[in-house]
Order: sequence, then C-alpha cells, then structure tokens
Amino acid sequence: MAKESMKAREVKRAKMVARYAEKRAALKKVIATSEDAAERYEAARALQAIPKNANPIRLHNRCKVTGRPKGYIRQFGISRIQFREMASAGLIPGVKKASW
Repeated sequence: MAKESMKAREVKRAKMVARYAEKRAALKKVIATSEDAAERYEAARALQAIPKNANPIRLHNRCKVTGRPKGYIRQFGISRIQFREMASAGLIPGVKKASW
C-alpha cells in the first residue's frame, strides 16, 4: 500500500497539469510557429516560469486500489497484483482465469 502522501501528491500534480494545460499549449504553439525570435524567447521564458509539476510528463499512473506505481494496467486502472486477485474473485466483468 502506498503512502497517503504519495497518492495525494499525484492528485495534486494532476490538478496542476489540468490547470496549466491550456496556457502550456498556447506557449508551445507560439514557440513552434512564431517567426519573431524575440517573441519565441519571451514565450520560452513564460513557459519556464510555469511550475515544474504542471508538466504532464511528471504524472505517474497509480493503482486506484492500493496506490502502487508499478505494474499498472491502463485498461483497468489497477496494478497487476490487484488485477489478479480481483479477476480470481470474479470482481472484474468479462475476465476469468485461463485454464486448459
């Protein structure tokens, strides 16, 4: 089980990414398309002034049940360990343990 502080940190980062997404996209577009070097420079400076945690690269997927950061299965939103336990218990619709 992950520490509550780590889970809270990820939630906080996700909110910050959502808050700054539009502003980041606008600045990155200016940097990519502007012909004026001074305008590109100012846009780059403004982009650097945005908090580091507003960058979507800093987000990390975590299991919704335990908060485990590794072995995450995107389709279900849980870790491999929880997936196996829940599938064996029949808690995930349409999934059953293979046997042959």
